[in-house]
Amino acid sequence: MSLRQMEYFLTVVEEASFTRAAELLHVTQSALSHQIKALERSVGGALLERMPRGARLTPMGRAFLPHAALAVRSAAQARRAARAAAGAEGGELHVAAVHSVAVGVLPDVFARWRAAHPGVLLHLREYATTEALEDEVQRGTADLAVGPAPADWPGTVVEVGREEIVLVVPSGDRFAGRRTVTLPELADRPWVRCAMEPVVDGERFLDRACGHAGFRPRTAVFTEHTSTAVRMAAAGVGVCTAPSHIVAGAVGEDCVVLSPDPPWVRTLTVFTRVPPAGAAAAFVELLEEAWPLPGAPAAPAGSHEVRRAPAPACG
Repeated sequence: MSLRQMEYFLTVVEEASFTRAAELLHVTQSALSHQIKALERSVGGALLERMPRGARLTPMGRAFLPHAALAVRSAAQARRAARAAAGAEGGELHVAAVHSVAVGVLPDVFARWRAAHPGVLLHLREYATTEALEDEVQRGTADLAVGPAPADWPGTVVEVGREEIVLVVPSGDRFAGRRTVTLPELADRPWVRCAMEPVVDGERFLDRACGHAGFRPRTAVFTEHTSTAVRMAAAGVGVCTAPSHIVAGAVGEDCVVLSPDPPWVRTLTVFTRVPPAGAAAAFVELLEEAWPLPGAPAAPAGSHEVRRAPAPACG
């Protein structure tokens, strides 16, 4: 059994066709078939059922598939790690991030990286939840992840900064002349909610915070992404919560940003499966140097930490 045979197998599965897989792999169909049969002999049974117009997995193939995919991804990550360990001037780095961090934090960091390390190709993948980041790093698809601190992470976690979660209202709002607002003052307002809102102890953070303030928030709209929620709030649909950096630095909407009293603050981290080396270590160092970004506070006295529980984290 070889890595190449597993790569061939995965391509056939993805394309559901020996013909299309051979074209993508730039090999003859007979050579591809030969390698798949050799792989099947090594595992002791058929992995693919040849059909008149394609191919599909056998029960043995379905059992084999996730392990083959993990082996191929791990091999790719091992190659990247080995090249990166020689220095940060070659190879590539795969970064996973939650949406708000990708939009509000990473553009400036990536620009600094390109100026300092132009020989390293960066790949950025955006996800809605911290759980998705964990999965990508565990599977080897990403070399490192940037987002809220993961729970019970077995690898390396480096704290790189803190961000304030703020409230966004339109520029003509009655609170436009203020810098802070208490939640009870917003009890009569509609809210724009985000699917990536953090969950604390099994309850959405805004529901929990407003509940402690004596009311339940009235939801006007549910959105998928924080940047969309900010635009909705700026248009007057309702109040929304968002990391301060995405409002000030990335969205650029005509809106008012209010700090809740007391403030809401959460920690941002970089986490990896193994201690960062080479390009990954250089990236972590640059991210630490780039912080604090505009609107990224130290923990204010009396602030509420937005702790992460096993549920969607705010993207």
